[in-house]
Amino acid sequence: MAKLSKEGGNLSIIYTGKTKNLGVIGYPIHHSLSPVIQNTVLQSMELDYAYIAMPVKENELESAVKGLKALNFSGFNVTIPHKINIIKYLDEIDGAASLIGAVNTVLIKNDRLYGYNTDYEGFLSAFQAKKFSLKNINGLILGAGGAARAVVYGLLKVGVGSLCIAARNVVKAQKLVDDFKKMGNIKACDWADVSVNEILQKADLLVNTTPLGMYPNVDKMPPVDMSILSSKAIVYDVIYTPEKTKFLIEAEKYGHVVLNGEYMLAGQGAAALKKWIGCKDVDIDLMRIALHEALIKKI
Repeated sequence: MAKLSKEGGNLSIIYTGKTKNLGVIGYPIHHSLSPVIQNTVLQSMELDYAYIAMPVKENELESAVKGLKALNFSGFNVTIPHKINIIKYLDEIDGAASLIGAVNTVLIKNDRLYGYNTDYEGFLSAFQAKKFSLKNINGLILGAGGAARAVVYGLLKVGVGSLCIAARNVVKAQKLVDDFKKMGNIKACDWADVSVNEILQKADLLVNTTPLGMYPNVDKMPPVDMSILSSKAIVYDVIYTPEKTKFLIEAEKYGHVVLNGEYMLAGQGAAALKKWIGCKDVDIDLMRIALHEALIKKI
């Protein structure tokens, strides 16, 4: 395995010819904190792996995938703008990735490439950490993009009672509903319509999957009235920069339990790592702590 070397009073990792390689591809990719969280937990488990960020432009995707396979990488993560286009270069994708329509994790095994979507697992990990049951609850999801698809899949998979997809683009929201309606009770609505207020009053979970409120546009949030949201509802924002968006700050004013996207990012990373190294347990808490500390340093 990778060895520890003491230089100048500090411990550093020495990689060898036996070190197995992992990474993340995207463009741009310099901002990615996946190397921080993955290498932290890999080193804690004393595993001889190295995880790096690799910039890959859209017109270079096919060459990059062939190159990673030729270089005997064990696997890699996929982020913007490749989550959809990567599918055509894979040998197989699992059912979740197929329905969600995006791949964020690739396993390379026996000269074949297997695609998965672990975003939904990352999303659900927050509720597992808080020991909150999603069975038969009522959920209101804001937004109908790629993140919403992973969230909807995860919630329907664990058996929520009902879901409403509220978005400014109702046509897109209805398309999402049509894609997932066989999994459970789901409908679409215009988030500007007054009928959303009735759904808010009955919701046990409110999730923002839009980029509204993400740094640097921290003064924005989806158009929801937190004052009429059910008092027992949990409020979840998949954004993690800033740590607390305006959406979450507003929810806290009314006493709601809030969750941010740190859970989702760390959780999807842990789920990916399990597939690559073939283990059942990964310290998600350690990954989330490493992520949180890295975000503080960046700020």
